[in-house]
Amino acid sequence: MNEKYKVLVVDDEREILSMLSRYLNRSGNFDLTTQTNPVLAIDSLSHSSYDIILLDIMMPQMNGLDALEKIMEINSNQKVIMMTAYSTLDKVLKSHKHGATHYVMKPFDSLGSLEKKVLEVLKS
Repeated sequence: MNEKYKVLVVDDEREILSMLSRYLNRSGNFDLTTQTNPVLAIDSLSHSSYDIILLDIMMPQMNGLDALEKIMEINSNQKVIMMTAYSTLDKVLKSHKHGATHYVMKPFDSLGSLEKKVLEVLKS
């Protein structure tokens, strides 16, 4: 049996979490954890580690760029894919500057292409 990749998805939209959970769990490649609150997600890093984190940028408790900065303080090698429906060049540049591995737009082109990107980043 193949080892599953541990994935944390942080998004304040429960519909996004539900959709990603259903889709990514189908393949059997992932052990998925979801969190609607980035502050709690960051706190969970003290007792859990993840192969990759999918992190929304626009959240009410803390924006994703600030969360990314805190995640990188905990583990500077953490692979993180930023997700947003509100992209600007400034956000993309800040994401990469703060250590994001990749950046994807919501709505996703397809869940299959998102899964492919997650696997590419994991294997890089």
